[in-house]
Amino acid sequence: MPPKAPFETVVTDHGPTVLRVCRAVLGSHADAEDAWSETFLAALRAWPDLPADANVEAWLVTIAHRKAIDVVRAHRRHPVPVAEVPERAEQTALPGSVDTDLWREVRALPTKQRQSVAYHYLAGLPYAQVADIIGGSAAAARRAAADGVNRLRAQHTAGFARGDGS
Repeated sequence: MPPKAPFETVVTDHGPTVLRVCRAVLGSHADAEDAWSETFLAALRAWPDLPADANVEAWLVTIAHRKAIDVVRAHRRHPVPVAEVPERAEQTALPGSVDTDLWREVRALPTKQRQSVAYHYLAGLPYAQVADIIGGSAAAARRAAADGVNRLRAQHTAGFARGDGS
């Protein structure tokens, strides 16, 4: 059995994937970055007990999923009304990069579709692992991802037909 990589290597190797997943689930804002941080804090605590042959990426995405759910639940318990929503540049998976219409459309997908698309296409997890994370069967995860991708394609096709390129 090969030895486990140092935790710093795990953060470097899987950090961008975990951040993309958090942003796809929570949106491109501080909540996603908070979930990312919480994911790696929890992972660091559990790292010594993780078997050396574990699928680290799937393990991290599972933790990120749970941390994202915690953020959503916290927001439901503590809404903060504001007089005016501030405008600010959105970010994708890389700090400093600009958001696109596609990211807004991904965030607008129904929860199961958004999670299935994020975990399968952004994190690269097989449908069986996606199903383990979000619940249900691998076939249901595959269907949700396919429905999400079809919805995204339809929205983009409609945007190009209107001439707005979205």
